[in-house]
Amino acid sequence: MPKPDFTTDDSKWMKLALREAVRGAGYVSPNPMVGCAIVSNEGKLLSKGYHERYGEAHAEVNAIAAIKNERDLIDATVYVTLEPCSHYGKTPPCALSLAELPIKRVVVAMIDPNPKVSGKGIEMLRANSIQVDVGLMKDEAARLNEFFLTYITTGRPFVTLKLAQTLDAYTAAPDGMSQWITGEASRARVHEWRSVYDAVMIGRETALADNPSLNVRLVEGRAPKRIVIDGEGTLPRHLNLFSDALEAKTVTIGWKAQADPLLSLLDADAFSGQTIQVGKHEGHTDLSEALDRIGALRISSVLVESGGTLATALLKRRLVDKVHVFVAPKFLGGGKRSVLGLGIDRLSESLDLRSTSVEKIGEDVLITGYF
Repeated sequence: MPKPDFTTDDSKWMKLALREAVRGAGYVSPNPMVGCAIVSNEGKLLSKGYHERYGEAHAEVNAIAAIKNERDLIDATVYVTLEPCSHYGKTPPCALSLAELPIKRVVVAMIDPNPKVSGKGIEMLRANSIQVDVGLMKDEAARLNEFFLTYITTGRPFVTLKLAQTLDAYTAAPDGMSQWITGEASRARVHEWRSVYDAVMIGRETALADNPSLNVRLVEGRAPKRIVIDGEGTLPRHLNLFSDALEAKTVTIGWKAQADPLLSLLDADAFSGQTIQVGKHEGHTDLSEALDRIGALRISSVLVESGGTLATALLKRRLVDKVHVFVAPKFLGGGKRSVLGLGIDRLSESLDLRSTSVEKIGEDVLITGYF
């Protein structure tokens, strides 16, 4: 089939649909974010919609519901950021809802990689004599749903590693103090990320040193789950992760081989969160197995806010998809490193990032890239 010839107006309406999709960030997981715009045959915007909450109506259904007169839909064009679903889940198939309308054309940014859908929604529309053009702003749509795409194709969550360091790559002073390496604007950005990731992960060293709450305070948004890697299962019960109002959102990951696994946390009356036990890899928690188990909890994205030990372990095993590095305009000359030994001896073996970007946030610099 020849490649569709998209117009400037097509791009305008798809950009609108993408902006709509973002409004569902943090609330639709593990479903994808989807936006929709419906445009009349005369080029007038009739309605728009997005997938607002997991388990609720999809973007196309919300956009259709906003149409006051169905006659306006005659020969209309529907712009949607992801292929309309074709199966019955928590809601009926969106492709079927569209196929029953007097529309002329559907423009789809990208095919849904979910095996339950993948191409079937498009086939359903074409079988009802509706023109379907695919691929407009595909890259933008894929980046928007990078969490979903990784999760649905691998069963594992999308993993982002966040580091905050000085110019000489230290995350804490020699006395252990790390609050605050970066400025307030950078910390607010991290809270924005927390509100859209399914979970935030730390290691036992960070839990002990900082006693973090890992909640969302500096922005509006929902609180993520909190994952702590605690192989020995000996973190004290008084830590915020196990005693604050969000205790039920805490997931601990320890070793299977313990005689009394996670003894301090498994008391049903003492801890209302979840515990996962995995094997060991080279004497430490098997992080690859841990991510498989985390994915089984329908957690599709994890923001890692750890110290150097966990960050290094994830990097060594190539378990990181994306990196955010805040660099503060400071020198320490000593302290705790952001990344420890990776076992790399040659420059040719370096872990290179791609699609990198640089942003100034307050006095700090944020470097973002993908593996």
